Amino acid sequence: MASASSSLCLLRLSALGDVTHVVPLVRTLQAARPDTPIHWIIDKVGQKLLDGLPGVTFHAYDKKTGMAGVKELRKQLPPGRFEALLQMQVAFRANVLSAFIPAERRIGYDRSRSKDLHGLFINERIPDRPGIHVLDAIGSFCEPLGLRQTDVSWDLAVPQAAYDWAAAQWQDDGRPVLMISPCSSHVRRNWYADRYAEVANHAVTRGWRIVLCGGRSELERSMADAIQAQLDVPALDLVGKDTLKQLPALLARANLVMTPDSGPMHIANAMGTKVLGLHAASNPNRSGPYSDRRYCADRYDDAARKYLGKQAADLKWGTKIEFDDVMELITVEDGIAAFERYVADHLG
Repeated sequence: MASASSSLCLLRLSALGDVTHVVPLVRTLQAARPDTPIHWIIDKVGQKLLDGLPGVTFHAYDKKTGMAGVKELRKQLPPGRFEALLQMQVAFRANVLSAFIPAERRIGYDRSRSKDLHGLFINERIPDRPGIHVLDAIGSFCEPLGLRQTDVSWDLAVPQAAYDWAAAQWQDDGRPVLMISPCSSHVRRNWYADRYAEVANHAVTRGWRIVLCGGRSELERSMADAIQAQLDVPALDLVGKDTLKQLPALLARANLVMTPDSGPMHIANAMGTKVLGLHAASNPNRSGPYSDRRYCADRYDDAARKYLGKQAADLKWGTKIEFDDVMELITVEDGIAAFERYVADHLG
């Protein structure tokens, strides 16, 4: 295998939303340097979603494997030193992992976003630009290489078989589709089954089809069951029935996806689907659907005032407000109003 000296290595292990945010950076690098090999150290779940991305060699690392996994990963990497490592994850485990990746330049976050000894494992930093979306922060990792991310595109590697599967799930009868992906991996970001159901019932009165989607966890199954039990018209329940390769194609069939700050939010956005994002625990301007946040229900400022005694504008950028009842601040009326904004813009 040739020397890695002209190759780039990206390190971003998780989560699904964040690895989706990295894809536009990959596109920027490929457009500017089409002959530069790109290696990406990622977790197994992220690889399942993105596998097949042209021009990228993935190396999956399972944090449960400890040092044995690090040694195995090291064997997979090409010989020599990478031109640059883009260290896009500040968690301590990822920082330690980065130490075993040979690279001339080790580019990491600015000081304001560094934590868990991140600064000890890098020798260059991206610009400090507070107040920008997570995707733009990740995109700025190309700047020390003399590039700028001016265009944002994803073009996820979704096989035709995934589109075929999604197309087979329901017959297109002209009704618009509200897809509900009700759960985040952070439980305190999740909304409530009765409130999802009330917005869905409203959508049905407006002639919409309701589709439920989600993973295979017990939480997602119980949430879907609780929503279904309160619907006036049964939804098409696809929770636990798709794969990560099928998920983007499924989200692409919806007109509007209602979800908290989650991986499906960002995958739907990458597929061009509008998102009714539910934000109180996190700031939609930092981690909401990147392309269009007009249909978000935003109670982040109310949460800041109630739980932290400050306006959202006075918080450190990126502050999470993950209290037990924070999502109660988002009312059914907020959800319906966001839904109606979409209807007025696209179906009015």
